[in-house]
Amino acid sequence: MRDILWKMLMIKKLKRKFILLATISTFLLMTTLIGIMNVVNFSSIITETDTILDVLIKADGRFENSKNNDNKPPKEPKNFVPHGMSPEVPYESRFFTAKISNGGEIIDQNTSKIISVTESDVEEYVAKAIISNKSRGFIEQFRFKITSEGDNTKLTFLDCGRKLDSYFFSMWVSIGVGLLGCVIVFAFFLFASGRIIRPIAESYEKQKQFITDAGHEIKTPLTIINANLDLLSDEIGENECVSDIQNQTTRLSELTSDLVYLSKMEESGEKLPKVDFPLSDLVFDTANSFKTLVMSQNKEFNLNIQPSLSMNGSPDSIKHLVSILVENAIKYSPENGTISVELSKLKKSLILSVYNTTIEQIDKDKLPLVFERFYRTDASRNSETGGHGIGLSIAKAITESHNGVITASTESGLDFKITAIFPQ
Repeated sequence: MRDILWKMLMIKKLKRKFILLATISTFLLMTTLIGIMNVVNFSSIITETDTILDVLIKADGRFENSKNNDNKPPKEPKNFVPHGMSPEVPYESRFFTAKISNGGEIIDQNTSKIISVTESDVEEYVAKAIISNKSRGFIEQFRFKITSEGDNTKLTFLDCGRKLDSYFFSMWVSIGVGLLGCVIVFAFFLFASGRIIRPIAESYEKQKQFITDAGHEIKTPLTIINANLDLLSDEIGENECVSDIQNQTTRLSELTSDLVYLSKMEESGEKLPKVDFPLSDLVFDTANSFKTLVMSQNKEFNLNIQPSLSMNGSPDSIKHLVSILVENAIKYSPENGTISVELSKLKKSLILSVYNTTIEQIDKDKLPLVFERFYRTDASRNSETGGHGIGLSIAKAITESHNGVITASTESGLDFKITAIFPQ
């Protein structure tokens, strides 16, 4: 029954992660595409309106005889309209102009090509354009450009209201379509994720079950081999070959136990019995038990344990965690190196850290990989050190089973620090 519940929980957890990842990916994709599309559209509006402004300024705004109050002949648009633009565009444009003196006074204004702007409006728009300290830009729905005309300054304002309204309408429609697309993708994966995830979940379950079953099956022949080796050793006395076989079977037995333990720790359905216990005392006693070994290797050993700290969790698992971290620090610290164990409280978090100096340079980019099974940061970290390469994987599993976070860091590249943070 427990296995069935665990399988259901694992599938549910994988479904949530899959749906979340698919939805976020779709959202980011839609946001990028919509953003690029709207930026291109707005840039196109700016380019087009600036081109029209240039045409109007070159033609001095005169395209119709009925609007020429100074009896000057009309200017044909074909002399000013660039290739690709319709000659009708200048006639269709709504704009107004204003001239200001060096003193900042409006000496002339022309609103004959626009109805919605009054003389007082012209003064307001001119003031805003001057204050903006830009040669061109937007003021509300008007695109303006400032040019010099003799000793005076001329401002030309082009009404872009229709273009901007069309742009903002398209923008909101695209955003709505993008959000609708995200909802549809979310609904699709919500419906289909079960079928997509089930093979992965079953494969993952079979892998874990295989490790557990294989571990139990291997233990029996290893026990028999060790027993026979002990008898053989008693009969023939000390023998190098027998000793090597005993060491390797012991190592294989320890590796098998670690793999089974790690597999159980990573199972979502495996609930650890948790109680309130004195964390400070447990960490101190566990770490201090390695003091003699550290001193025999001429290494400096520092304990900085904040007293009277407690937590709710599995004492055996936390003890195992501390042992793994200290053993790891001892194995990979050089002779005359330094090992430090610290426990402190920060706000509502308990922080356990184990530090050691190293011989080999540590690549910071590879630090996130140290918690993967059988990963070693450099070639020197091999079986000769006595480790199996899964100690930090077990440490991560223990930490996460207590809703904690574990990280690896280095300051100089010649030191290594593991930090486990638990909520209190």
